[in-house]
Amino acid sequence: MPQGLPRRIRYAFVTQGLLASLVVVFGVGLVTLVTRDALVRQQLNVEAEAFWEHHAGQGALAPLPATGAIRGYYGSPIVAGAGIPAYVQSLPDGINHLYQSQRAVLVERRPDGTLYLVAETRDIDRLMWGSAAALILSGLLAVLVITAMTYRKSRRMVLPINRLAEEVARWDPSQGDVTAPLATSDLSEDRSREVRALSAALHGLAGRVAEFVQRERDFTRDASHELRTPLTVIRVASDMMLSDPSMPAHGRRSLQRIQRAGRDMEDVIDAFLILAREGGVAPVSEEFDVRDVVLEEVEKARPLLAGKPVELRMSGEASPHLFAPPRVLSVVVCNLLQNACTFTEAGSVDVVIESDAVVIRDTGIGMSAETLRHAYEPFYRADTFSPLGKGFGLSIASRLARRFGWQLSLESAPGKGTTATLRFVPVMSS
Repeated sequence: MPQGLPRRIRYAFVTQGLLASLVVVFGVGLVTLVTRDALVRQQLNVEAEAFWEHHAGQGALAPLPATGAIRGYYGSPIVAGAGIPAYVQSLPDGINHLYQSQRAVLVERRPDGTLYLVAETRDIDRLMWGSAAALILSGLLAVLVITAMTYRKSRRMVLPINRLAEEVARWDPSQGDVTAPLATSDLSEDRSREVRALSAALHGLAGRVAEFVQRERDFTRDASHELRTPLTVIRVASDMMLSDPSMPAHGRRSLQRIQRAGRDMEDVIDAFLILAREGGVAPVSEEFDVRDVVLEEVEKARPLLAGKPVELRMSGEASPHLFAPPRVLSVVVCNLLQNACTFTEAGSVDVVIESDAVVIRDTGIGMSAETLRHAYEPFYRADTFSPLGKGFGLSIASRLARRFGWQLSLESAPGKGTTATLRFVPVMSS
């Protein structure tokens, strides 16, 4: 889909915004916590130094700190500490942060006594975390604004490429003027040098594809005319020779083979013409009985088994009808039967007509898994030195089946034969 690139860019910016927001939140929170502890430490150290200075001059009469946020306690071997809370007496020396009770306790033990300073941090916590919340909101707003502005700028840069992708996605070289969709695009006016270069390259590609499509159409038209003309001559000449009553029996058999080969060639030409205009003009279709077509191809394939101990059998009571060119089904079944008869030296070739499929099963040499993967590739043969087959029949059959919505599948194993199944949707069953 052409919207893939803008969607990925949007996801990238959303992810970037979320990560930046997390960094802001954790960063501001960490800085706030460190700053809060530093302020409390500084305040307690200042009060402690002031007390010890007074204590050096006044001794036990030195006043203890007693402010709205800090309360001091002092104990010594001479003067017992009055009212010292039990929870501070067990604390180690230094500053102890009691976050749950929102207090910080400084404990300083000296030879002449121990000082305990208890600071209530509720107010400073409220101030610091309030400031942190304001900083976080400001940071998140800045991240949001910067991300939105950057995304908008990036989207404006990508939008021409997205429009170009949409033009190319709608472009169908087989319909009308192949350069029209790209020629009507206004991408050439975009200010981005890269987009202008890409647009110019696609316009050049459109022109080359137009020339290629036109050459292909001309070749198809000319080839069909040139191939049909000699086939018509061969068919008319063979009909005239067959009408001669003095023609010997072996001559008649040869002429009949020539006529069958000519009809097969006409079917192949029709198939190539259909494949050459895939997605273009619809081929002439009609409703026909699948059994009649398959039976005709089975009879034409019997000479391929002459001299081989192979039995060609046809079974199945179904008689489905299809709406398609009958010659297309003839070409597909013909190729499958030719492969089955060519690569089967003994045993049988069974053709089964089902209500929605034609199954051709043989007891031939079979195919390995590697060969099966490449079976539909043109000119592919597992044994390039084998005189059997040209490696093109399955490719034609597969492309024709896809063209008309049929499903062609192969099941095979070396030495166990091959089963080809052509599945379709019949218009009716009798």
